[in-house]
Amino acid sequence: MLTKVIEQTKIDHFTKWFERADKIVIVSHVSPDGDAIGSSLGLYHFLDSQDKTVNVIVPNAFPDFLKWMPGSKDILLYDRYKDFADKLIAEADIICCLDFNALKRIEDMADAVAASPARKVLIDHHLYPEDFCKIIISYPKVSSTSELVFRLICRMGYFSDISKEGAECIYTGMMTDTGGFTYNSNNREIYFIISELLSKDIDKDDIYRKVYNTYSESRLRLMGYVLSNMVVYSDCNAALISLTKDEQNKFDYIKGDSEGFVNIPLSIKNVCFTCFLREDTERPMVKISLRSVGTFPCNQVAAEFFNGGGHLNASGGEFYGTIDEAKVVFEKALEKYKFLLTAKD
Repeated sequence: MLTKVIEQTKIDHFTKWFERADKIVIVSHVSPDGDAIGSSLGLYHFLDSQDKTVNVIVPNAFPDFLKWMPGSKDILLYDRYKDFADKLIAEADIICCLDFNALKRIEDMADAVAASPARKVLIDHHLYPEDFCKIIISYPKVSSTSELVFRLICRMGYFSDISKEGAECIYTGMMTDTGGFTYNSNNREIYFIISELLSKDIDKDDIYRKVYNTYSESRLRLMGYVLSNMVVYSDCNAALISLTKDEQNKFDYIKGDSEGFVNIPLSIKNVCFTCFLREDTERPMVKISLRSVGTFPCNQVAAEFFNGGGHLNASGGEFYGTIDEAKVVFEKALEKYKFLLTAKD
């Protein structure tokens, strides 16, 4: 049995909206990851089974290794079909905002979503949600937004209506947002949910292969190159890897090719904090990915130094400047938090 994480009043409120709605739009954050796509498509399949008109809209393209997911071909990319997407957003009865906590996280879509007269619900697991939705289903201690979508559907009484396709998407979101259940996944209820998803006849081993073992040759060569330039700060139990635009072009980089790179240095003995700096190919900025093990709060570092946030062991942010400048900021963060990083020494 699952504990009732979501308050009953929110379940009742959303159920009333759901029963009256015909047109529902699901939106998620810029550069959507596995949880963003998994939760969106998991909810999409459920709502579609209830004879609702449902559209999933994301700000821009998502990684190729997620395009096998059922329904992914129907996801609308806002940066390519803005006018049509704006029309759908304006005419929606409900807008479900998934896996983001602030309108700035959907970038150019923000104005259209804010202006829409649709009822808005937030389903998310990041800290400090902003007050832009009538119903806020936000629980940072939950492993993923996909898990929250599963809990919501079940609490509404529709577990039997979760299809194999929807279960595959929900499982993918849970798996990717916990690094294959290697962090933020110690709650035993996660494994009860997995058991329930397996009852829908999903093949979790095949899902793992599709997500993690279908990369290109160029990705493996890129990984080797990035690791060859890794900096290890032994005195701080930390490591840094980076990737410039020119380096991405050299290895025919496509979206998603660097997924998971930030986790690799954590396999070094004593390293408990890693940072990955990547120049964005579309905007003049550096994307920051942070990972940690144990109790080191990489989300605190993300918020304080990189205008970001996230979870205790998995966070991110942005830096407007060069990679070299971002590296200097990271090293300042190491100096400030050295006492925590070396506390066990």
